[in-house]
Amino acid sequence: MNKAIFGFLKLVTDAFRDLVPIIVVIAFFQIVVLQQPFPNIGGMVIGLISVVLGLALFVQGLEMALFPIGEAMATAMTRKGSLFGLLSFSFLLGFGTTIAEPALIAVAAEAADIAGQAGTILNQAEAKESYATALRITVAVSVGCALVLGVFRILAGWPIQYFIIGGYILVIIITNFAPPEIVGIAYDSGGVTTSTVTVPLVAALGLGLASTIPGRSPIIDGFGLIAFASLFPIIAVMAYAEIGVWRGNRGKRKNQESEKSETD
Repeated sequence: MNKAIFGFLKLVTDAFRDLVPIIVVIAFFQIVVLQQPFPNIGGMVIGLISVVLGLALFVQGLEMALFPIGEAMATAMTRKGSLFGLLSFSFLLGFGTTIAEPALIAVAAEAADIAGQAGTILNQAEAKESYATALRITVAVSVGCALVLGVFRILAGWPIQYFIIGGYILVIIITNFAPPEIVGIAYDSGGVTTSTVTVPLVAALGLGLASTIPGRSPIIDGFGLIAFASLFPIIAVMAYAEIGVWRGNRGKRKNQESEKSETD
């Protein structure tokens, strides 16, 4: 019991130490540059304590639950010897964790609000919700596909750099053709997928696989799945937007042709 308490106190101390640079920067600009007192200092102190405790509990949860269960499931699926089962598990893990990712939910909702204000979508609650849901599903499917490819790469022992280089070349090409209003959202979607829920399980999956398969190194082969999970959503969101624009233009052409034929 005492060991667990001391371990948690160490996590709290480490979390506070990691936050010290942020606290110093904010305090410097608030006091020295802006020369203003902190508003609601009591609330800020309570918030800081909550952040420190939250980070400590989060790290504790990763060490106790997410990392072990991810590695255990990856090891069990590998020993079972079913390639289809392993790839299916990888896809569903990527899809499920991404759908539940709080950062993605926030970005999708914000993107829907901005799109509604800009007139990109109907300024209605249902339209915004549909827009946000479509964005989340697109990103989640892309992360699932990314994990399938990443797991297959670990199984085959292929070098990761060729996939990453080729992927970013594809990103550069697609960016030139994607609608300008979706490019920023697409790039941010790639960042938010590598957040609190997705990263621990994805990293544990890669490390578990590399530790189980003979001839694979956890250091060389175990890492890299997160890079796939970050890259694929960028491609998928821009491709989805381009398909949407193409379908919209096609529908407009059909309407114009039908109106012209009716006029004739």
